[in-house]
Amino acid sequence: MLGSTFTLLASLAVSTLASPIVELRSVNKTTSLADLALQKVLFDASPIFGYYVKNETSTSRWMEKYPDSTKIVHMNIPGVHDTQTWNYSLATQEALDHVTDLDGVTVYPPEVYRCQQQPIISMLNAGIRVFDLRVAFDPTNSTLVFWHSQALQSETATMDDVLFGFYKWLDDHPSEALLLSFNYEGSTTAYAQNNAAVQMAIYDTLTTPAAKKYFVQTQNEFGTLGEARGKITLLRRFSLSELPASYSNSIQGVYFDGNQWFDNNPDITLVYNSAKNLSAYIEDFYEPGEPYGQGAAYNIDRKYNATTAHIIKATTQYPDSLFWTFASSENDSDNPIETPEIMALGNGTATPLGGVNQRLIPFLKEQKGKRVGIVMFDFFDQPGDLVQTFLDI
Repeated sequence: MLGSTFTLLASLAVSTLASPIVELRSVNKTTSLADLALQKVLFDASPIFGYYVKNETSTSRWMEKYPDSTKIVHMNIPGVHDTQTWNYSLATQEALDHVTDLDGVTVYPPEVYRCQQQPIISMLNAGIRVFDLRVAFDPTNSTLVFWHSQALQSETATMDDVLFGFYKWLDDHPSEALLLSFNYEGSTTAYAQNNAAVQMAIYDTLTTPAAKKYFVQTQNEFGTLGEARGKITLLRRFSLSELPASYSNSIQGVYFDGNQWFDNNPDITLVYNSAKNLSAYIEDFYEPGEPYGQGAAYNIDRKYNATTAHIIKATTQYPDSLFWTFASSENDSDNPIETPEIMALGNGTATPLGGVNQRLIPFLKEQKGKRVGIVMFDFFDQPGDLVQTFLDI
């Protein structure tokens, strides 16, 4: 089904308010049932994935220029943090009030949770290849949907639906390789549990026939770009601890043990393959923290320093290991708070150097020709030359 050519409506705007009736009535009468079925799945995915419109850009096939023999751990790959939050506006939050009112938790203003502002389809075409995605059961404890902490992102776009968006995009861009970081999101509702039921649902979603076709099936190793082209490498940040060991032993991907991923840490060493002594070096200093009350410029500076220190480590140490740096952050404990947007982009006159993103551009230009690894951004599209600067390293 997915190998066919699917005609989707290029006239659809990237908006979750577009009518499915308009989309489905506009298809050709000869459109096959398989085509219509995929169109429905992609429409259901659109609150998270965005509307699927094929739109080639200068960055939609940037991996073409690299030989198949290139090792993934030697590449510079841009990514996005909390991908699913791009559509989490006040309108989205209010439209889901009837659901979240049942959760038993307080949902804060949307800017506390929002880390992006472009849909996944635009991220892909802009050159993003690593996606941080957070899933948990919906409030009925029956369907895997997307969250950021207490903020439900959509009640209708399921994990499986969104994966089909990635599968379709890879069909259209077979030279590219994607890495999807899936994490079980805690603190969603008052009664949510990371139990066997939710772990089984995640396992089932990632082992369907479609998933087996599109995910790299090796375990706990990063191979070459040639082996990964047209496929997804799973960065597994969720545990299957409530299931028999056979489930963990049979699922694909690279497992990042949460017991080794130390919270809010600028310099993590995580062993993901003890038999071959393979480690990942991770910076995830996401909340600068104490001392509180220092203001946005101070906290942006602390985050920028942690990010650049880790990137410099990537350029100088362990050339055959994975480096994974998060340029994303927030400081909700401060007063006033620094939202992800303020940390990424600054807040005006109080941050004359801008946010982390603006400050990274001249730094990244200095890394020309070096391996910096994976770097995850909030509000990746600002400044407009951030991703291109990264790809030009």
